[in-house]
Amino acid sequence: MLLAMPACSLFDSRGDKVEAADTQLQLGVRYMSMDKLAIAKQHLERSVDLNSKNVEAHNALAFLYEKLNDEESARESYEYALKLDAEDLSVLNNFGRFLCERGEYQEGMAYLEKAVRSPLNNRQWLAATNAGRCALTQKKSTMAEAYLRQALQRQPNYAPALQAMQKLSYQNGDYWAAKGFYERYSNVSRQSAEALWYAYQTERALGNQEIAERYKSQLMESFPLAEETQRIYSTQEKLKHGK
Repeated sequence: MLLAMPACSLFDSRGDKVEAADTQLQLGVRYMSMDKLAIAKQHLERSVDLNSKNVEAHNALAFLYEKLNDEESARESYEYALKLDAEDLSVLNNFGRFLCERGEYQEGMAYLEKAVRSPLNNRQWLAATNAGRCALTQKKSTMAEAYLRQALQRQPNYAPALQAMQKLSYQNGDYWAAKGFYERYSNVSRQSAEALWYAYQTERALGNQEIAERYKSQLMESFPLAEETQRIYSTQEKLKHGK
């Protein structure tokens, strides 16, 4: 009986650590959603300390490191998560997007395509949208449209896919389609600087100057520090000085 006690105690200890790690993970994700990143970081790092084999915790921690602009730590956490489970759909999606956003298109698309193709993926529109956006960044319009329409077929009101289709349609010169996608986007999401920028440019292209000016004003008032707003100021300065 005495010999059995240490094994039983060890088992209970491991179970307690896993449970504690899960609690820390839940707290970290909750604080991250509240944008309390420093507190979220403490909880998520504690979670992986308690249970280093929890893929979900490493994935969440990697995403947090992205928010903190700690690119090296984010990459390491994503890579470690994939070592634990090379088929984890959330990690494939997040790491694929991460790589694409940093210009590592070939590897990023490989991960995203793997997530899109998986028959076990019940949130396939997330990876399809990220693949579409990655293709759009590479100016592969046909591929981008195929992925984005695939995403919208699964989730018609998914705002990131609608906004990406607005941008793609504008760049292809299909201004009425761009207008339509922007209207759909506006019905389901808060405004973004990029969406307002393309709405402004679209209405200018369609000759609707009054509507265009309204979008421009909204962009400048709501997002005064955005890159899109700075483009407007730059253009105004050039016009003022006759350049």
